[in-house]
Amino acid sequence: MKVIITGGGGFLGSRLTDEIIKRGSLVGISGRGEAVTEIVLFDIVEPPPPREGRVKVLTGDIGDLAQAYALIGPDTASVFHLGALVSGGAEANFDLGYRSNLYGTMNVLEACRRLPHRPRLIFTSSVAVYGGKLPAVVTDDTAPVPQTSYGVQKLCGEHLINDYSRKGFLDGRSMRLPAIVVRPGKPNTAASSWCSGVIREPLSGVATNCPVAPETGLPCLSPRRVMEAFIAVHEAPAEALGHNRTVLLPGLTVTAHDMVAAAERHAGNRRFGQVSWQRDPFIQNIVDGWPKALSAARAASLGIKGDDTIDEIVRGFVEDYLETQIALARAG
Repeated sequence: MKVIITGGGGFLGSRLTDEIIKRGSLVGISGRGEAVTEIVLFDIVEPPPPREGRVKVLTGDIGDLAQAYALIGPDTASVFHLGALVSGGAEANFDLGYRSNLYGTMNVLEACRRLPHRPRLIFTSSVAVYGGKLPAVVTDDTAPVPQTSYGVQKLCGEHLINDYSRKGFLDGRSMRLPAIVVRPGKPNTAASSWCSGVIREPLSGVATNCPVAPETGLPCLSPRRVMEAFIAVHEAPAEALGHNRTVLLPGLTVTAHDMVAAAERHAGNRRFGQVSWQRDPFIQNIVDGWPKALSAARAASLGIKGDDTIDEIVRGFVEDYLETQIALARAG
C-alpha cells in the first residue's frame, strides 16, 4: 500500500515515517493489515533525503489544487495530512494561514474524493480549536469556540472531514493535538514553541527566553505518545468513531516553571543554558486562550495513553534526541 504524508519534511512527519517503516504494515483499503510498499513525503520545504528505499520525497505547495491532485493518485491508500502553517504564523499572516490550513486541507480532501476507493485520511487538528470561557478541564464534549485564525482553520478541517466521511468520499479521522514536547531542532513560529525550547535549549547548553509567565500551564504530549496515537487512530475501525471523526488526545498539564525544573533534573554534568523570563504579550495571549487540562476518554477507549510525568517526557527527549541536538547547537 502507498502512504502519503503531507508536511513530511517536519519533525512529526519524519518520526511518523520511521514509525511506519518499523511497523511495516498498516490497515489498508481492504480493512486488513497490508504491507507498506511506498511512503511519499510532501512538503513546501524539501524533506530530508530518503533513508529507505520505500520512501520518496516531493516538494510542493498543498495550497495548489493541481499539485494535490498530482500527489494523491489512484494508488494512494492512506494520507496523513500534517502539513500546516503553525499557530503563531497563521495568526500573524491571515492570508497564508487560510491558504495553507483551510484551502490546503480542502485540496487534500478533494484529491481523495476523486479516487476510485475510500482512502483513510488522518488530519492533525489542535486544542487551539478551544477558546473563550473554558471549563477547568476540557473533555470530548466541550464545545470548540476558537479565538485564533489557526483554531478556526483547524475546526473547519474537522467539520469537512466529518462531512466527506459521511458522504462516503473517504474514511477520515481528526486528531486534536496538545503541545508536542519535546520537539528537537530549532524554534519555529508556533505559539507553543517555547514549551520545547525551555527544555531543549538549556539541556543543549544554549540560553533561551521563555515568553510566558512561569505559572503558565498547558497540556503536553511526548513524541513517543503521539506516534502511538497516530497509529491507533489510523488503525481504528470506522465503527469505533461513528459520525464524529474527531479524537481529542490526552495531555499532561505542566507549567513553564515545572518544565525548566525537570530539564535541570536531567542535566547531569552537562552545561545548562540560562533561562530568562521576558513575556511576549502576543504569545501569552494566545496560550492563555487554550485549555489548561484535558480529559480524553474517547482516546482512552482507543487505547491511546498520555504521559505520566514531565520527567518521563524529558527523559524521552534525552534518550532520543539530546546528543543530536547538542551537535546541532555546536554547529550553530
